[in-house]
This record gives sequence, C-alpha cells and structure tokens, in this order.
Amino acid sequence: MDITDFYDTFFEEAEELLADMERYLLELDVEEPDAEQLNAIFRAAHSIKGGAGTFGFDVLQKTTHLFENLLDHARRGELALRRDIVDTFLETKDMLHDQLDAYRNGNEPDQEAFERICRTLQQLALEEIGQDLDGGGPAAAAVVATPAPEPAPETPPAAPTPAGGDAGQLVVVLLGVGDENRRLLVAELAQLGEVRGQSGDQARYEVTLETTASADDIEAVMCFIIEPEQIEVRAPAATGQEALAAIADAPVEPPVAPAAAEPVVDAKPAPPAKPRPAVKGAGESTSIRVAVDKVDQIINLVGELIITQSMLDQTVSELDGVTNGSLVNGMNLLQRNARDLQEAVMSIRMIPMDFVFSRFPRVVRETSGKLGKQIELVTEGESTELDKSLTERIIDPLTHLVRNSLDHGIESPEAREAAGKRRTGKLVLSAKHQGGNILIEVIDDGAGLDRDRLLAKARENGLNVSDAMSDDEVWQLIFAPGFSTAREVTDVSGRGVGMDVVKRNIQGMGGHVQIMSTPGEGTTIRIVLPLTLAILDGMSIKVGGEMFILPLSAVLESLQPAREDLYAMAGDDVVLKVRDEYLPVVAVHEALDVPDARIELTETIAVIVQGEGRRYALLVDDLVGQQQVVVKNLETNYRKVPGVSAATILGDGSVALILDITGLHRLSRSKKEARRPVRAAHSLEALSDNPLETSS
Repeated sequence: MDITDFYDTFFEEAEELLADMERYLLELDVEEPDAEQLNAIFRAAHSIKGGAGTFGFDVLQKTTHLFENLLDHARRGELALRRDIVDTFLETKDMLHDQLDAYRNGNEPDQEAFERICRTLQQLALEEIGQDLDGGGPAAAAVVATPAPEPAPETPPAAPTPAGGDAGQLVVVLLGVGDENRRLLVAELAQLGEVRGQSGDQARYEVTLETTASADDIEAVMCFIIEPEQIEVRAPAATGQEALAAIADAPVEPPVAPAAAEPVVDAKPAPPAKPRPAVKGAGESTSIRVAVDKVDQIINLVGELIITQSMLDQTVSELDGVTNGSLVNGMNLLQRNARDLQEAVMSIRMIPMDFVFSRFPRVVRETSGKLGKQIELVTEGESTELDKSLTERIIDPLTHLVRNSLDHGIESPEAREAAGKRRTGKLVLSAKHQGGNILIEVIDDGAGLDRDRLLAKARENGLNVSDAMSDDEVWQLIFAPGFSTAREVTDVSGRGVGMDVVKRNIQGMGGHVQIMSTPGEGTTIRIVLPLTLAILDGMSIKVGGEMFILPLSAVLESLQPAREDLYAMAGDDVVLKVRDEYLPVVAVHEALDVPDARIELTETIAVIVQGEGRRYALLVDDLVGQQQVVVKNLETNYRKVPGVSAATILGDGSVALILDITGLHRLSRSKKEARRPVRAAHSLEALSDNPLETSS
C-alpha cells in the first residue's frame, strides 16, 4: 500500500481546513475573541501539521508547528489579539497555502519565504509573550479537546509514546471497517511500526502496534483513509490510570481539582480533535469525493444519450401514431427520463455561491485597510448554485469589481460624514436565480457614477461620445480599454487596466454586465450568467441549406424588414431602423459564405440580437424553433472558427454551429473591408432612395 495514494485526499482536506481557518480569522472579534473560533483555528493547524508530518512534508509541518504553538497561547488568553496580529495569522495561512501548492506540484516550498515566516512568528512570540515557540508547541496537541487551562508551552511533547523517539505500544481500534480495507490499513500501520497482534471482527478490530509514532500521527494518516469515528488509538492498558499515563507526560495544573481527570478524555480523542474538525457538515459520512473529469465524462455521455434520444424521437414522429402507439408512448417516457437524468447529472457540478463569496471578506478587509476606509460586507444568496466551471472563472472578474467599488465607489469616512451618511460604507454581494440565468450583483452605497466626468474622460481618451447618449451607454464607458477616472495611480487601481478584461471574461462565459447608478446613493453592477455552459437554450435558424443555433439569451426579437426601414451607409454597410434605433445589419450568409441563401433583404427575417452591449440585426432565411442543445467545444474537437462559439448535434444527427454574435459582426465587417471599394450592389441599389447616407 503506497502512502502517496492518499496525497490528493490530504491536499483537498488541507485546502478546506485553510479556507475554514481564514474564515474564522476574519470573523474574530479581537476585543472579545470567541473561544470556539480560536479552538477551531487551532485544530485546523494541528490537523494539517499531523498530516504533513505523516507524509513527510517537513517545511509545512515546521511552519504549522510554530503557528499552532502561537495559536495555543492565543486560545489560552496569554496572547492578546490585535488587528495586526490577526493580519500576521492571515499571512501565515497564505504561506501554508503556498507550501501546500508546492508539495502538490512536486516541488519544495520557497526556503526564503519559509525562513521569513518563521522569523515573523518567533519575533511575535518573543515580543508579546516573551517565549520561544520551539520549546512548547507540541504539548498543545494533547489538549485539543480540553477547554481547561493547559500546561505551559515549555512542557515536553504530549504523545502516547516515550519521549525521545523510544518505541512504545499502542492499540489501534478499527470500527466497522470491511475485510479488504482492514487489510490495507493494517499494511499501512506496519509501515509506522511493528504489528504485535491482531484480533476482533468487522465491528471492532484491534491491532497492537509497537511504534515510535504518536497517536496523533497515526490518527492523522488513518483519518485521510477512513472516517474519524472509525478509529480509536489508546495505550494497551485497559485502566483509566494507565491510559492517562500514556497520553499526558506534562503535569496538570494543581489548583484545579477536576483537571487531573480531564486528560483521560484524550485516551479516546473527541470528534472536534480529529483531522476533520467541527467545520464540516453533519452529513459528511454520506458524501463521496469524485474527480471533476469523471463528472465531466458522465455529463458528456448523458449529452450523447440526449442526442440519441432526439434522433429516435424524430424517427418515431414520422411513423403512424395509431399503428405504433406503444412505441410513441415509450419514446415519450424515454424523453422524460432522459431529461430528468440530464438535470440530475448537471446538478452534480453545481456548487453554492458561498464557494465564491467566502473569498471576499479577506479582499474587503485588506483593500479597505489600504484605502483607509471602513466597509461593512454583506453577502446574500450564498446557497444559490452555479456550475463549478463558472464559479472558478467568475472569481477574478468579481474580485476586480469589488476592489473597484471599494476604491471608486465608496467614499472616505470623512466624505461620507460630510454627505450625511454613515462613516462605514456598505458593500453587498448577492446571487439569485432568474429563469435559466444567475444574477450576481455588486452593490455599494457610495457616491455613484459621475456622468459628466465619464464623458469628459472619454473625450480625453479619444472615444466617440455625445451628450445625447443614454445613462446606460455612458456607464458602459468604464469598460473601455485603458479607461480610468482615478486621479492617481495606486496599488489598488488607476491604471485603466482590468475593467475591459472583466467584461470580456464575462462575455466569454456567455454572460453580460449591466450597470445601474444613482448619484449620491450608489452603484449596482449586475452580472448575468447562464447556470451552465454544458447545456444551451437556443433558437434554430436556417440560412440556405444550413442550420445554425443562436443563444436564446442573446435573442431580443425577430421581424420582417421593410424597405423603408433599411438604409444604405457609405461603403456597402446597411442599417435597419427599429423604433428609432439604427442597428447594423449582418447577413449571416455573407459572413459565413453560405450558398443558396436569400439575398433580397426584404425577403429575409431580421433577428435582433445583443452582444457586448450592442444590438445587431442578423439576416436569416427562416426561424425553425427553440430547443435545448448539448454544447460541444469546437476548438477542442476541430479548431477555432471565426464567428462560431461552439457546435451541437441535432436530432437528425447533423452538426449545427452555435453562432458568436460579436464574432460574427467582426467577421462580417472584415469581409466587407476586404471587398471594398467593390460594392455588392445587388440589393443596395434598390435602397439608394432612402434619406440616410453617412460614413461608417
């Protein structure tokens, strides 16, 4: 049995412990720290240390050893917490995360950074409590579950084996472990020492082990294989006094009468002291860990099943319903079951938005500290679920929007007070479902966007703007490349880099950004995303003999173009007037070189779509209908195609391309540029009587 088989489990659980540690640190009230939060932080560090020692991750073990000792002083009230001390704890957590990443990638952690964080922790201990951390940290391990006062850190390490690494005997009790797993676990125990005896059955199996390892080390590695409640580690003696002697080398505080008996609790460690501390949900034993690629494979297979079902359904629809009634009924049942299966499988990849929101207390804390602002962060809709692939991709854009709201949106405490507001600004992160989309909002109660200032800055940057622009159009200017209204460059913002990337990344996820702002009251930035990128609600359109899919979220309306609403522009551009708005016309057959399509503009259908904040009129031959399609990545399976975002397989087995709205417009313009000065006048000459004739 290779211990490296459990590396991934350790890395995943250590990541979760570090995330919980950060959450508790950010929630700590330094004036009146909660004992349970301090204990949870301590237990997380202790669990990571035990696992790191077992797997031979020395740098990680030594760092958590020092950190654990310092936390022990804090939870016993010997170290008075301050904001800067909590900041040091957070910095240490970041260092642990970096070390974990290094080991995960098969590298050694940065030695210089390791030495630096060790010096920082040692210096903090010497300045605040006048003690060296190396002398006493391990003693805390024996009292993880004990709320009573603990021995001083100078006491010897608490372990059920003799000090100095001498071998001693321990009894490892396995509870409810099957025969095959038990054999593997006994083999693993044999690597930690010499197995002296075995007895029992599946319900309770005892292994006597002679080892130099501590009970904590054994529990740490075993609990990455089985559940914490399935293992007990105790001394061979059955009496309470012998068990006490095995786990408590340090003397107990004499003034406290009950203290002499309390360490007996550690003969059978309480659940909070396990490597999976009380930060887990009660139902963890009913869950399993599955690699994401396995889930993706199942989703892909279910997609193929849906496509096959659609093919069968189309074939059956051509049969006589009376003669083949049972077949039709069976196909209807198959369709319902296939859709239910699809929804069930898709839900596996859905994770709550708390995965995203939990990162922002740290961002708000650090950014507001740099800016000298007081910020209250409120999160809403943490249980709202989104596809895992999207939650990972939305973190960076959302981080930039949050930092932007803190820097540009919310005023300084003095400015807020002068405006009659609370000195503390409020930032709200919310998520909710709306139809087939998820709405993520970043809301601040700051000064709001300044329309005149944005227009002035746009003109200064050479952007084509006018005073007649609507507020929505003006607000969208902040997403222009290089656009920034910051008066000075700071390490938070001011370089005009980022907001355009935010918009581009969100659009790359099939979403869009909306901005609502009221001067003096604040700004709301709303991100609208599909729940998943694996399934798409689309509109089927026909151009010539080809079928294409338009994302339904981008389709606004469709209409038959009238001759009086079409206007020729300079060159061979055409615009369509729709309710006093002139929309660029994109002929799909021209952009994608589709033969046998309708070329007379008034005989086509104009589908009004929106992409990157602009509206376009796509000219198509026919609207076929609305349907849900399984998205296939075209770039992975073939190559990147301009104007096309992905592909799907239709019910008849044919492949249909899913169109990229903005990419299609760019492709259309580039082809027109290539054709100039030759004009495709076959239908434009008929429009020459229309009054609008301007340069493009």
